[in-house]
Amino acid sequence: MAEEARPTIGKTGICGKGKNIITKHDPALAARKNASRMMEFGPHFDTGDDIDIEMKFPNRVYNELKVHSMSEQKRLARVHDKKEKSTSDKALDPKTRLQIYKLINSEVLESVSGAVSTGKEAVILHAMGGKLPDRLVPAECALKVFKTTLNEFKTRDKYIKDDYRFKDRFKKLNPRKIIRMWAEKEMHNLIRMRKVGITVPEVILLKKHILVMSFVGTDRKPAPKLKFAELSRDQTQHAYAQCVQIMKRLYHEAGLIHADLSEYNLLWHQGQLWVIDVSQAVEPQHPHGLEFLLRDCTNISQFFSKKDVPDVLSPQDLFNEVSGLNVSVADHSDFLTELQQFQKYRKTENAHVDLESNDYPFDYFFSKSLSQDQSEFKKELKETQVDVDAI
Repeated sequence: MAEEARPTIGKTGICGKGKNIITKHDPALAARKNASRMMEFGPHFDTGDDIDIEMKFPNRVYNELKVHSMSEQKRLARVHDKKEKSTSDKALDPKTRLQIYKLINSEVLESVSGAVSTGKEAVILHAMGGKLPDRLVPAECALKVFKTTLNEFKTRDKYIKDDYRFKDRFKKLNPRKIIRMWAEKEMHNLIRMRKVGITVPEVILLKKHILVMSFVGTDRKPAPKLKFAELSRDQTQHAYAQCVQIMKRLYHEAGLIHADLSEYNLLWHQGQLWVIDVSQAVEPQHPHGLEFLLRDCTNISQFFSKKDVPDVLSPQDLFNEVSGLNVSVADHSDFLTELQQFQKYRKTENAHVDLESNDYPFDYFFSKSLSQDQSEFKKELKETQVDVDAI
């Protein structure tokens, strides 16, 4: 059967005469035109081929397909944009690669060889050191690139929003700039720890969300984490003694609590423990500081107890040893409840605790243990090389 001739609609929008007048709104004509216009949808929309089959789509069907095509195109654009602007797993987004290229072009680094470790919050890259005009750069460096995806940082704000050093700026920043602040927080904590003699990587430079540090290891091979280090019995005992001393020095001299201390955040290198991943470290007066310290003590006690180290202190005893307090509650849950009550009281009352208080017997000793005035932090901020865009 011969194909039915299709009328041609002119500029006037009509054709034919009398009863045979056809307008551009004719359902059959519009259905054929809609089928043809579907071929103009984006490449993401599978429209098929209408060469051999005469397809007809009513206006309602065509409009629904068009809306769906447009929303799908916008969704794919958002997904692509998110991938381009995010650093996840071991992949670096274009902006991060550009910052690394700038570090190489400015001769701060000679080369970047590749990833040596990856975690929930950052990717660690190995690099060969270059030079800076006013200081030496180690031969081997580590680049800690904080991931610019926000998933891992949405639950981490409690470590920074109540830190007096950053809480005023925290309220004014969007989520992506908070990640840069997280990198800055790690830098300041590392500097403070290094000043009191704790073995931590040396900070070289901070560029937005990229922290350049000295590399803990030799010949591009990173030092093993304490969890995976092969130590003799004597070395394990020595590591435990070192760990207790580090925690005490961290609390009393650096005025910090690691808040995530475990065998996974300690490296064994050249017979010493090295502390890493300190971005979440807080000061003792943090609203949850004592809870974090008890958690650190629990992690350390459990790990070394499993290694059969003799005379390992219980989490409660280690807490008292590190903090210098004297909380006499033996049960772990009651111990934690006591700390939570005190922190809640301190937060709501914000008043001086009487020395003779029976409800909180260690309040006075806790207040005596606080150190590090805010002026120290401001002085530290001025002395450190920080990229202006990172703040």
